[in-house]
Amino acid sequence: MYKLLLVVALFGCALAAPLNDDVITKFLTNQDTDGTYAYDIEQASGIQIKEQGHAGHSAQGSFAYISPEGVPVEVVYTADEFGFHPQSNLLPTPPPIPEEILQSIRYIQEHPTPEELADREVRARQI
Repeated sequence: MYKLLLVVALFGCALAAPLNDDVITKFLTNQDTDGTYAYDIEQASGIQIKEQGHAGHSAQGSFAYISPEGVPVEVVYTADEFGFHPQSNLLPTPPPIPEEILQSIRYIQEHPTPEELADREVRARQI
């Protein structure tokens, strides 16, 4: 999963880079026998890619570049057993949940079905 994220990040950065002789100005990498790793890559065009983590378990990193419109783009992320969690002021945000929907969710949580109650009992015994 993390290798795919790296490939996607590198591909995105490559698309954002102008088509010229952009050279790598920094390339640091470390891979330990316990599975931990880190890398830090920078290019003359301003592309920066950093990540550290434990192979197959978790990763934290960031990538940054200048968009074709001249806007600096930076994405900071974590990836773990709960998924990929990017953060950036350029990522879209969902609209607020309408109050009626929130009330419906609260009602469903407060009034579980018989099946939900049975499921809760089974899960409580498993822990």
